[in-house]
Amino acid sequence: MTDALAIANTDHSGIAEQLDYQNQFVSFWINGQLMGIPVNMVQEVLNPQTIAATPLARREIAGLLNLRGQIVTALNLRRRLGLPDYEKTGESMNVVIRYRNESYSLLVDEVGDVINVQRDAIEPPPRTIDSRWKNFAQGVFRLEGRLLLILNVAALLTLDP
Repeated sequence: MTDALAIANTDHSGIAEQLDYQNQFVSFWINGQLMGIPVNMVQEVLNPQTIAATPLARREIAGLLNLRGQIVTALNLRRRLGLPDYEKTGESMNVVIRYRNESYSLLVDEVGDVINVQRDAIEPPPRTIDSRWKNFAQGVFRLEGRLLLILNVAALLTLDP
């Protein structure tokens, strides 16, 4: 992990010892919504990178990036979630994940912290969630004044024709 990711400032009295990587989520912002994926799937977090466009690729595929000699598919999460493109084009952060022995870069607006979550505090996604996101939401965790939407990475990476 990079220095940009730090454990969220919460009261860890006795809880930290009970948590494992399955209870931690790398958080990031997309269109003002806080989202997260399991920390054990994250390979690294990168500043904006040069992405080579891929002709004839699906709209969600931003292109390919070279990560120390490894070719990584960059997925534009805004497009995947049915949102408009990021106003600061070229400034998206990259959350590089490993899924089924492949690396993918998820383009996000801004990276947050690693958030510790008590497993029994994760709730099913509310019925009022944006209909475009229902297939990608695995659950939610209530934070002070906002929700952490936990994404289903398998659903995000399954691009049906």
